[in-house]
Amino acid sequence: MARHAGVSTTTVSHTFSGKGVVAAATRERVRATAKSLGYRPDVVARGLRSNRLGILALVLRPLETLDSSLPEGVDYFLRFAGSAALAAMDFGYGLMLVSDPTREESPAAALACDGFLITEPVTDDPLIEMLLGEGVPFLSVGKDPARAAYDNWIDTDTELMTDLVLQHLDDAGATRVALVAGTDPNSWNLGAEAAYRAWAEARDQDPLVAHRPETTGESGGREAADELFDRSDPPDAVYCLTGRHAAGVLARVRERGLDIPGDVQIVGGSDSEHTRSATPPITSVDLQPELLARVAVTQLVNRLDDLDRPVPPGKLHGRLIVRNSTRTS
Repeated sequence: MARHAGVSTTTVSHTFSGKGVVAAATRERVRATAKSLGYRPDVVARGLRSNRLGILALVLRPLETLDSSLPEGVDYFLRFAGSAALAAMDFGYGLMLVSDPTREESPAAALACDGFLITEPVTDDPLIEMLLGEGVPFLSVGKDPARAAYDNWIDTDTELMTDLVLQHLDDAGATRVALVAGTDPNSWNLGAEAAYRAWAEARDQDPLVAHRPETTGESGGREAADELFDRSDPPDAVYCLTGRHAAGVLARVRERGLDIPGDVQIVGGSDSEHTRSATPPITSVDLQPELLARVAVTQLVNRLDDLDRPVPPGKLHGRLIVRNSTRTS
């Protein structure tokens, strides 16, 4: 390669690594020669030698417990991953979506990266334990609820968003609000339930909480509705943390002959195709995964590059989209 281009091997190395000083004309000649010869630099080997691969790994922790990596009707993960990939490209990085590398079935290449993004880590998350132990840079969206000793995480203000939802229901005339939460032990479920219980206590209401695994989807929402509405003191509003559970609750409540929103108001904690296409459409929280992803990528690459690039502005707790499943007057 160097002989064909009429340069030294050092010049070839500097051309493709970006290190050293190479005249523009020489750099173009080296690249043209490489293209004509079909030469491609070994970016993995080069990255290993320089301790930099230019790759970020993304672990979407909630997918580990769902029934599919493409859960039907749930677009949060696609929106987050797509935005993260594009943001990484803007900073000269690639993004690799992987499963938790502490699991035996995870691909061997899962650790071939410069840093990790982890969404919604669980209590005593094994990946965070490994990364902290090995000194691998990472950033989590949401905090490992069991760890107080790390600060490289983004606060999504779950408690604040929960309060905003409950205030919306209170303003809409609800007097007895129930919560349907998932079972993954992450800050999303735990923080929302803690905020709900504090809200109920402040209003002298006994908390009404139904737990269903995220993987149960709409059927889990139907089961939760039966649990809540078989009571002698059923709720007149339900806040479901997942869109699939919200759609299931709505369907079951209507089967019971109750009117939405006249008899029961429903809010979904994560907007999805289920909430948008329900009849009536369900008031939901748009968690704004595109913004979250851009903020997370910017903060992580700033750490990797030891730079202070501006972080995209915006509130990270999401925004409430009011639809016909709640009363607006």
